[in-house]
Amino acid sequence: MALPRLIIIGSSGFVGRHLLDYLKEDFRIVGLDLRSQLRGGVSFHDNVSWYQVDIGSREPLAAAFEYIRESGGADYVIHLAAHYDFTGEKDPEYWRTNVEGTRNVLEECRDLQLKRFIFASSVAACQFPPPGQALSEDSPPDGDHVYAITKRLGEEMLAEYDDCIPSCITRFAALFSDWCEYPPLYFFLDAWLSRAWNSRILGGRGVSAIPYMHVREIGRFMRRVIEQNEILDQREVLIASPGSTISHRELFDLANMNFRGRRRRPIFMPKTLARIGVRVRDIMGRVLGNRPFERPWMMPYVDKDLAVDGSRTYARLDWHPRERLLLSRRMPFLIEHLKSDPIEWHRLNRAALKEVRLRDNLRINRLLDKHLEEICTIFLDKVVGPAAESRFPSYQKVARDVLEWRFMILLRHLQSAVRTSDRGLFTAYCRDLAEKRLMQGFGVQEVCEAMQTVNATCLEILHHDPEAEDLGTALHDHITMTMQFGCDQILEIYEEVGGEELPEEF
Repeated sequence: MALPRLIIIGSSGFVGRHLLDYLKEDFRIVGLDLRSQLRGGVSFHDNVSWYQVDIGSREPLAAAFEYIRESGGADYVIHLAAHYDFTGEKDPEYWRTNVEGTRNVLEECRDLQLKRFIFASSVAACQFPPPGQALSEDSPPDGDHVYAITKRLGEEMLAEYDDCIPSCITRFAALFSDWCEYPPLYFFLDAWLSRAWNSRILGGRGVSAIPYMHVREIGRFMRRVIEQNEILDQREVLIASPGSTISHRELFDLANMNFRGRRRRPIFMPKTLARIGVRVRDIMGRVLGNRPFERPWMMPYVDKDLAVDGSRTYARLDWHPRERLLLSRRMPFLIEHLKSDPIEWHRLNRAALKEVRLRDNLRINRLLDKHLEEICTIFLDKVVGPAAESRFPSYQKVARDVLEWRFMILLRHLQSAVRTSDRGLFTAYCRDLAEKRLMQGFGVQEVCEAMQTVNATCLEILHHDPEAEDLGTALHDHITMTMQFGCDQILEIYEEVGGEELPEEF
């Protein structure tokens, strides 16, 4: 019997990796993600195929879905890909990924004849309920944070596809693992368990509370969504969350008892003073170039409780979070990992934090797309123009339209390396390129100077774009260093295969 086919979009993320690993034995899975399978740390499996793609770019995404159609289509899509950070700033990635990217995905799913499109949202998309009340499946996604706004737009967008895409909405609690991997919780623990001056300070009365759910619950939850597909209504909202929240005071006590073996008396900072303190620290951080995790936008949520009632979901899916995986029961595991392997603890949590930072590589990729024709024209003028005969004699013998075609291939490989922050395919391409140019009689200095000219042309044009004003270091890291990696591969091939003695400057 053929296995059902499932697309997981955002398959190398924190949730996607765990979900794919849980479902891979029972589904034929196509993982779509910005990163490669290897770089994303996703294990290889016979039931898993992978397509590296950015959902914010329509043409590459269309190519990915064409591959999916040709290889058998899909029964289900789980759309996890989204941008979220804790800076409080309106990063363009919110709109490009969460809104435009979701639109692109839905457009590609129109003709797949899906059984269900599962849209991942969050309880954080909703406003905190009034004291004594709880969010439910009927609560609107009315939060005023930019993430909440983009999730509301995504949920509303599903209605436009009612005639061709059966869908449902899943709102997750804050997800953590036995290594933590949830940035706010990581920073709380890092401060409370340290010897820092603020290790005993809790904002307000310490009753700020949200629901936490172990990431290992996601697989069971999604399996039940798929198994109960026939009874679900169109665009039905389902809540993936425990029915209880845990406050900062409770977390503080749990962490200290498990770490120190005793309670510590917290110092409660009144909201007004906390607001002033956070603002002052943030201003100092801006000046020094190292802003703290706590930001002014977080202050209105002090002492609020994001209480959730998911009882209707529990009944619909015959599912509920397991007691043994609640954060109150898992805190000893988190603390044990922190104590026994602090290097890995901080590595995993810093990696989780890195994923929510602004992604300069995507901005650079968009700028390369924006200036593609200009870069190509100027590069060709530098290589085959009248002033280039002495530097690039071999290139003079190639027709301009052929050189343009070759340059576009090179630039697409460069863009892929920039977009994915993975130079593997680019360096492999440069090795192939070197072998071809060697056979055609091109000298190594000429080929490397052409590569350096590509780099110089890209930087020259992008530096004049106001959108790249703050990207100086990133342009060097993502373009110059990538081109240097490519040149090094070319030099190696000329030395190994051609036996050519390289100039001293190389």
